[in-house]
Amino acid sequence: MKKDIFKVGGKILQSRLIVGTGKYKSFSETAKAIQASGADMVTVAVRRVNILDKKKPILTDYLNPKKIIFLPNTAGCFNSEDALRTLRLAREMGGWKLVKLEVLGDKKTLYPDMIETIKSTKILVKEGFKVMVYCTDDPLLAKKLEDSGASAIMPLASPIGSGLGLQNKINISLIIKQSKVPVIVDAGIGTASDATIAMELGCDGVLVNSAIANAKKPILMAKAFRYAVLSGRDSFKSGRMSKNYFAKASTSFKGLI
Repeated sequence: MKKDIFKVGGKILQSRLIVGTGKYKSFSETAKAIQASGADMVTVAVRRVNILDKKKPILTDYLNPKKIIFLPNTAGCFNSEDALRTLRLAREMGGWKLVKLEVLGDKKTLYPDMIETIKSTKILVKEGFKVMVYCTDDPLLAKKLEDSGASAIMPLASPIGSGLGLQNKINISLIIKQSKVPVIVDAGIGTASDATIAMELGCDGVLVNSAIANAKKPILMAKAFRYAVLSGRDSFKSGRMSKNYFAKASTSFKGLI
């Protein structure tokens, strides 16, 4: 049986769940939740999360970057210049070349500015970065990102932190069908079943932060997401039954007494 390998930007991941490191009550809770999730890649907002100043609580005291993959991201950047500066700084600080790009266009919706995003992707790829890109669920723009050299396409399920789940399954499915790079649903996931749905559509992975960090029991929710992603992937690989408009008996009517 062919091994089901998840590879992004040259990195082989054991888990298809990627977890954020923001919004938790403490770094200790962050570490416990990530351990429960089984994730081996975490996003780190370079502008917000302390990974260098040892005079303050530091993320690397709780998560070992030699054992878990840190994915620097540009959360909070609203133009190409800020995003590029942030990721160049991340490369200088930690040698990171696999990064997550998000260039936001509006503070109310936190939707990505796709013109700035595509422009930034092209520049980063030329500079040797492997770029996982947060984007809208527009298949045409997702294709432009892939053509620009993106290492992964990361369409939103719904607005960041909304918890609304997948609002446009058709567009996500179209992006999956056309993409030759991994498709990872990012933003708007609200609960474990949302992750299962995304995986059943054929997504390669799911990125979750708020749904775990803002749960009443984050560590238990992280565990739920761990198994939801595994279940969704197995369901997708199994090949679901066809849908029918009318009932279909479980056993044949032939030979009835």
